[in-house]
Amino acid sequence: MPELPEVETVRRGLEHFLTGYSIRTSQNLHPRLLKPASIAPLSAIEGARITTINRRGKFLWFELNRDLTLVAHLGMSGQFLVARKDRPEPTHVRARFTLKRGLKTHELVFSDQRTFGWLSVEQLIDGIPQSAQHIALDPFDPAFDRGAVIAKIKSRKAAIKNMILNQEIMSGVGNIYADESLWRAKIHPEIPANELSTKKIGALVDAATEVMAEAIEVGGTSFDAMYINVNGESGFFENSLAAYGQEGEPCPRCGREIKRIAFGNRSSHFCPKCQRIK
Repeated sequence: MPELPEVETVRRGLEHFLTGYSIRTSQNLHPRLLKPASIAPLSAIEGARITTINRRGKFLWFELNRDLTLVAHLGMSGQFLVARKDRPEPTHVRARFTLKRGLKTHELVFSDQRTFGWLSVEQLIDGIPQSAQHIALDPFDPAFDRGAVIAKIKSRKAAIKNMILNQEIMSGVGNIYADESLWRAKIHPEIPANELSTKKIGALVDAATEVMAEAIEVGGTSFDAMYINVNGESGFFENSLAAYGQEGEPCPRCGREIKRIAFGNRSSHFCPKCQRIK
């Protein structure tokens, strides 16, 4: 599933290509495309001009010059692609938009092989769409309160990995960057959060911020064609992964073999020497 670095890469691409363009036509091509909470069909945004593209955690939204916004969640395989003549027609297209600015025209498609992604037409409440009201700030938001997040994590008895995956405490971190952050901070994923020191939790929050910033710089992590940027390019952070997906490989820090354990309905990758549970 795309996490913050991948969604931020998409946001930047959309902002670069589409800011200032007006939405001339829209097509809903799948019965599950629109989130049930959407207050209007896609046609409600036709004629609107895109003023910017915003993000909170893994949620994207197109700000428009009217009292509506187009919200998107990429789910597991959602992709926004700006059509190009030198690129094959995308498959699994769920929505299609024609955009125009002066004499320039773009076609934007939303493709989603697994159909867990969605679009929604909503109103903004204090600048945030209804769908994202429950989502906490991520570490790149200027209003992010590092101390408050550390204190909230410290107060919980659940496993520390669950805490950094909790989008209502700190948004943007998914399974990939959780494993990488825990590896960098030398924390076992199953340690209860309240057993860690404030300093250790702070190091984890900082590690998450650091690893996601590095991933953004190289376009995120692409294991397959499920995630690509709006121009069809893949991200390259897979080449820098130290823990996630590295089962059986030597730990880059100590050389011990990276292990994988079941963690809820996920897997968790860690170094048994660097990340001791006791």
